[in-house]
Amino acid sequence: MHIFNDVVKLQLALDSYRKKNETIAFVPTMGGLHEGHLSLVRLAKQKADKVVVSIFVNPTQFGENEDFDKYPNTLSNDKSLLIDNEVDVLFNPDADRVYPDGFATDIKLDSTEGILCGASRPGHFQGVAQVVKRLFDIVKPDVAIFGQKDYQQLLIIKQMVKNLSLDIDIKSGDIVRQKSGLAMSTRNQYLSTNEAITAANLYKILNELKQGYLNNQQLDLLINQAKKQLEHHFKLDYIEVLDANTLRQITDNTHEIAILSAVFLGPVRLIDNIIFRRKNV
Repeated sequence: MHIFNDVVKLQLALDSYRKKNETIAFVPTMGGLHEGHLSLVRLAKQKADKVVVSIFVNPTQFGENEDFDKYPNTLSNDKSLLIDNEVDVLFNPDADRVYPDGFATDIKLDSTEGILCGASRPGHFQGVAQVVKRLFDIVKPDVAIFGQKDYQQLLIIKQMVKNLSLDIDIKSGDIVRQKSGLAMSTRNQYLSTNEAITAANLYKILNELKQGYLNNQQLDLLINQAKKQLEHHFKLDYIEVLDANTLRQITDNTHEIAILSAVFLGPVRLIDNIIFRRKNV
C-alpha cells in the first residue's frame, strides 16, 4: 500500500494508474476503521481497478462542543487493516494540505441540509460537502463509496454531485451491524459494555416500527409508540418516517420508505436507519 500526505505526490501516483487506463474507486473516512468501513473497501474493489482510502478528521463538520479534539485516532491499526484488505493507496493529509491558505468554497445545498441531523448540527453538512468536494477534486475518482448509516449525508452528496455535474459514480454500502443489531460506528468505542447493550435497542425499536408499518398499522400511532420506547432508553433527538429518495413526507407515489433516528446515550450520539420498499406501490 502506498501512503501519501502530499497532494501533488498523490496525484502523480493516481495519474500513473490512469495512463494505464485503470479506474479509481475512493472511500473517504475519518479513521477509527471498523468492519463497516472495510465493507466499503471491499465494495470499492469490485467497482474499480485501484482503491484509494483517505483518513482525514475534517474540522469543518464538527460543531461547538462536539468531539473533534477527542475523535479516536487509531492510525497504526487503520493502516494494518487497509493493508490486510489490499488497499492500493492511503491518503492521510493534514488540514493545511486539504485547506491551504486562501482556500474557500461555499457549496449550495438544498433544503435537505437543514432537517434531521442538519437541524441538530447546524453547518455540519456544509462542512461535509466542503471536504468531500475538496477530496474529489484531489483524487478525481471514477467512483466513490459511502455508507448507508449516514443516509442523509449520502443523499446530500449524491445531490451535490448532480448539481455540480461531477463525473463520479456514487455507490452506497449496506449498514454493517454487530450481532446485537447495533450499527457499527467509530463512536461506539465511547460506549461502556452496559451502554452498548442499551444501544442495541435503537435498531430493535426501528425494526418494530417497520414491521408495524408493513402490517398496515397507523403510522402516527407507530411513531408515537417508538418515541416513547426510545425515550425510555435514550435522550431522543428525532425519529422520522419519510420518502427515502427525497426525505420528504410520504405520498401515494412513494416507493421507498426511510425510518431515520438519532438519539443520545450519555454524551454519545447514535444514528441509525432502515430503508425498505413499500408494499403494493
